[in-house]
Amino acid sequence: MTNEGFFIVKASGDRVLFSEEKLRSSLKRSGVDDDLINQILTLVKEELYDGITTREVYNRAYSLLRREKPVFASKYKLKKAIYELGPTGFPFEKFLSAILIYAGYKTRVGKTVAGKCVGHEIDVIAEKNGALIIIECKFHGEQGRNCNVKIPLYIYSRYQDIKNAGFNDISNIKEPDECWVATNTRFTKDAILYGNCMGLYLLSWDYPKGDSLKDRIDRLGLYPITVSSLLTKREKQFLLSRDVVLCRELLKDSFYLDHLGVSDTRKAKILHEVGMLCKI
Repeated sequence: MTNEGFFIVKASGDRVLFSEEKLRSSLKRSGVDDDLINQILTLVKEELYDGITTREVYNRAYSLLRREKPVFASKYKLKKAIYELGPTGFPFEKFLSAILIYAGYKTRVGKTVAGKCVGHEIDVIAEKNGALIIIECKFHGEQGRNCNVKIPLYIYSRYQDIKNAGFNDISNIKEPDECWVATNTRFTKDAILYGNCMGLYLLSWDYPKGDSLKDRIDRLGLYPITVSSLLTKREKQFLLSRDVVLCRELLKDSFYLDHLGVSDTRKAKILHEVGMLCKI
């Protein structure tokens, strides 16, 4: 059996044929050069077996990349790092807000506004060029869980209730011009069909093509601190609790590493790592 003939098991439980090209592409997007990609592919393929999970394939590639190019390993880890923003989902809302701020939006997180019928807590309110946008975030802490059509159905009904209220003193916002649904996973086909039909803007890990969540992060160099291969889980949670969500913010607020008791030598390594990520 050739390497291309091995079946791998996705987080959803589906079995698909191993694709060397998909692994090559994901490494390429992380900035890895062709020589190192070929080395990693050779070693990974030697350890393939029928029924291996996508997580195991990822772990093998990540381990090899981290040993050779730690900065690119952090970038390669991006999807997993976003899952690590959990478990409540609130850090994801702050992360999305930070991305929008760097794209020229003014944002507010977790504001309650009044609809015509009931009040609604909105995850992110964004304003740019006179347009007001309400954004609902659906965060999943486990791989394999996608947003089905029930999500945009529910959010569209909330959007209409807020629009029908118009401007009022309770909500203190004007009538919204747009409604976005953002998720760290993927939308099902029906969710995309319904969202597009009703005029919702859908933003997911890989949608819309060319302007997806991963595209925006790479384009702006706005990586979450959870991509770091040097920070411990406890340190990441401490920083997130202090609203340090982006690597860029850690560079600005590096004194938090002193609060954590990080040594000067290790602090320099951490700041070098996140500084390199911000330049990519």
